[in-house]
Amino acid sequence: MVHLLRWLPLLLLAVLIHAQSSSGKVRDRFIGVWKLLSCEQRPTSGEVSYPYGEHPVGRIIYDRAGRMSATLMRPGRASNAPREALRQLGREDLLEVIRGFTADYGTFDVDESSHTVIHHVEAALYPGWVGTDLKRSYEFSGNQLILTAASANGALRLVWERQPD
Repeated sequence: MVHLLRWLPLLLLAVLIHAQSSSGKVRDRFIGVWKLLSCEQRPTSGEVSYPYGEHPVGRIIYDRAGRMSATLMRPGRASNAPREALRQLGREDLLEVIRGFTADYGTFDVDESSHTVIHHVEAALYPGWVGTDLKRSYEFSGNQLILTAASANGALRLVWERQPD
């Protein structure tokens, strides 16, 4: 028994080091560039919808310094206006330019205990997100990252595919 007590502090230290290193490994799985494969709005009642179309375009990037950025777009957004003419667009034309598009960036943290990644938004197309934390549950499946944003009305499910370095 005395021998066991002598080794107990070392055993506890090894367990602590393993726990810290394994938590870093989960965060490391996020690091890289991811391509958007699908984005589905799944309401609590009703039919699944595709806010960025059935073949969305998007990238999310996580880096080792803890920064992230995301861009999502519905392909085929209609606007015939040249870039210089955006200031003179009418309300409906301007809405069509931004409808089906979002972008944000900031920093991120991973909470392994709740399987949540938290995006601390510094800038975003939607002004209401600036200065907020966007929480997404995460799941890894092969070379895919699945993020789910829950709300009172249901959930937004995004499937991302890791891109080669």
